[in-house]
Amino acid sequence: MTETQGPRATLVFGGARSGKSRFAEGLAVKSGLEKIYVATGAAFDSEMAERISQHRLQRGPSWTTVEEPLDLCPVLQAHCRADRVVLVDCLTLWLSNLLFSEKDPATETARLCEAVLALSGPCIFVSNEVGMGIVPENRLSRSFRDAQGRLNQDMARVCRQVVFVAAGLPLVMKPQDQPEIDL
Repeated sequence: MTETQGPRATLVFGGARSGKSRFAEGLAVKSGLEKIYVATGAAFDSEMAERISQHRLQRGPSWTTVEEPLDLCPVLQAHCRADRVVLVDCLTLWLSNLLFSEKDPATETARLCEAVLALSGPCIFVSNEVGMGIVPENRLSRSFRDAQGRLNQDMARVCRQVVFVAAGLPLVMKPQDQPEIDL
């Protein structure tokens, strides 16, 4: 997989409740473009349904929400344009959905990376960093952690900009010579 310095994609990643989604949403708002929110989470229980509802309320009516738990590539092709910004939140839930649907994460990650390279408008991807803790005790958890790590690495290769967020503070990782992020 090749690395790109193209103008279109930003990866924002960090731990749970690190502020990564808030930061990514701020980037989208700052762009001044029409905002499309691609939600990969599914409401499998009442707690998740409540979270989804709260997130929609927090974003407000200026966002158009598209729900897609599995097949991101057609959504990116349909919605990425020069006059709008697409925010995909989040790749970690997307990966979970793939695993539960018994799809191959490596194949789907490769498809997603190819789609990123062909974007026709700015897109921000939110993802979790899950590999900074202890080694999980069971095989499924270790497999998920490994797949998430590979997904983040592959996305970081194809995205022009990569930002790590911890405690609400962004650390620009790519490009290293640019302290401010722009779309």
